[in-house]
Amino acid sequence: MKTSLLNYIESQVSRFRQIAGLSDTEAVNLKSLLLKLNVLTVYRPLSASFSGMSLKGNDKRFMLVNSNQPRCRQHFTIAHELYHLFIEENPMPHKCGDMCGKDKSEQCADAFALMFLMPATGVMQMIPDEELKSGKLSLASILRLEHYFGASHAAVLNRLVDMNLISRHERDIMSIISVKRTAREYGYDTTLYEPGNEGLVIGDFGEKARKLFESDKISEGHYLELLHKLGIDGNED
Repeated sequence: MKTSLLNYIESQVSRFRQIAGLSDTEAVNLKSLLLKLNVLTVYRPLSASFSGMSLKGNDKRFMLVNSNQPRCRQHFTIAHELYHLFIEENPMPHKCGDMCGKDKSEQCADAFALMFLMPATGVMQMIPDEELKSGKLSLASILRLEHYFGASHAAVLNRLVDMNLISRHERDIMSIISVKRTAREYGYDTTLYEPGNEGLVIGDFGEKARKLFESDKISEGHYLELLHKLGIDGNED
């Protein structure tokens, strides 16, 4: 990707972080951000080749995330889809999966996701000075970055390559480790690398459905049907 385009995407990341009330260093609480931005988000178990999708229309935004994928991958998918929903001028309905990254739009969304999840200044602050001076990043620092920013091992390595903090050769060497086992050996919780959030819904869909029911604009049966569409059993205690 051309440097000029990467610079443009980085400027959009900075602007979007300002709009979202985020500094240029902090990690993103994506679930809180989705709620703040009023993006109806549904987590569902999907096929391995389907990471997620997003739709936008009439100022309404929707996102579907594959809960079968590791949480760190889910975070990247969300950031990727935020590009389509808020940055891309004319987003087209699409699904994100193994084929993502081939066309220009998907490349931009991937670049945005890396920069948004791991802003350069924030990454630099998390790396010890002696490692920055020597140009040799330790595995401990890489794991720290993964868990601070909630990003996958591969995403962190790619971001470090983009920032010229490690070489492609170093990335290839460090990419072959057993991430979960290594993280456990360094004292980290490994849920970041595991699937989760199945059935989770983020947004005001349920709130709006409840208001319609309470104002007698829909029947109880219709209300329960709307909840059921989101995987919620309205009859449960």
